[in-house]
This record gives sequence, structure tokens and C-alpha cells, in this order.
Amino acid sequence: MDNKRWTEELHNSLEQPVSKPIVIGLAGGTGSGKTTVAKRIVTSLKEQSIVMIAQDSYYKDQAQMPMEERVKTNYDHPFAFDNDLLLVQIKQLLQYQPIQVPIYNFKEHTRSKETIEVKPKNVIILEGILVLEDERLRELMDMKLFVDTAADVRIIRRMLRDIQERGRTMGSVVEQYLSIVRPMHEQFVEPSKKYADIIIPEGGENQVAIDLMVTKIKSILKKHELLQA
Repeated sequence: MDNKRWTEELHNSLEQPVSKPIVIGLAGGTGSGKTTVAKRIVTSLKEQSIVMIAQDSYYKDQAQMPMEERVKTNYDHPFAFDNDLLLVQIKQLLQYQPIQVPIYNFKEHTRSKETIEVKPKNVIILEGILVLEDERLRELMDMKLFVDTAADVRIIRRMLRDIQERGRTMGSVVEQYLSIVRPMHEQFVEPSKKYADIIIPEGGENQVAIDLMVTKIKSILKKHELLQA
């Protein structure tokens, strides 16, 4: 192949939209409103092909460990997540292949035997406190978002969630926050904010930011010829 023809084919390939799913990483501290933001984006794009994947589903299986060891798990440390599995499954979705997402049982502190089938979509929102911490995950993302919410608001939200949904006591939530959650946030979560393309203050209450995200996502979908009318 002569240089002129090679140059023309390269130019044409660069001009053609890449028909692959769009991956959006959505991070932020515990209780920052990440899930609310993700759900509102999904709702605003309900006419599009979109799915949300929670990093919380990918906590490591601890079935082989005794309960007294499981309860010591630091859920806010990068080592708590099975990012290897998450990477494999995100890459499968990028190939438009269905995946089996694990279900984590927080009362038993281990992974359930059941899974949830998730079918491939044109937009994948990957949401979790540390999705921007792992370079391998960042490399798969087309857009990286960080939800930035005041610490006092976040601890109140976490307390309500853990008591109502995960069977914890108020005392255990406060102790865990002071000894683990806050130090891990300062060491791992907050530093990952530097990788974000866009920072969203006040989470789900920031409708202006959510509207801007929806507009940008539609723009990317249109560029990739994936926007559904």
C-alpha cells in the first residue's frame, strides 16, 4: 500500500465515529449523592440505552473467612474491591456482551450466590467511591465525574443508610466513620478527585450540573452515532 492511500485510509478511520458503549465514571465520598446523581442521569436519558453499574456490587467474596474476620473488613480501602472482575465485566459490556453482576450481602459480609444479569447498553455509568482511584478503570472511561459534598452531610446520609439498609447501630456507624471512613476518604477518595473531568458540588441537589451532564452525554452519543431519537 502506497503512502498516499495509507494516509487517506487512516484519515477516514479517524473521521468515522467509534461505535462502542460510552463509559462514565462517577466517584465521590460516602454519602455524597453519587447514586442520586447517577439515577437522575439515567432518568433524564430514559429514552436512551443506558445502564448503571455500582462498584459496591464488586466487594470481594469472603465466604472462606470466619465471621469474626469478615466484620473487620475495611470497605473503604481499594483492596476491598474485586476490580479485576469489574474490569473483565466492563470490557465484556464494551463488546456488547451480557454480564452476571455479583450481589453483596452486607449483613453476612460476603458475596451472595445469586447474580444479576446485566445486558449491554450504549451508556454505562460506573458509580462508586473509588472508581477513579484505579488507573485501569479510568482508562476505560470517556467521562470522569466527582460528586463533592460537605463531610457533615455525608456522615448523616451514611448513618441513615447503614442503619436502615445494612442493619448497623448508630454507635457502630460513628465508630467506623471516625476510625476508617474518614481516614480512607482523605487517603484515597479525595485524592482521586484530581482525575475528574467535572466536579459536581452538592450531589443530586445540583440539577444544573446534572442537566449539563445529560447534554454532554447526548453530544457524545450523537458523535458516536448512538443517540436514539
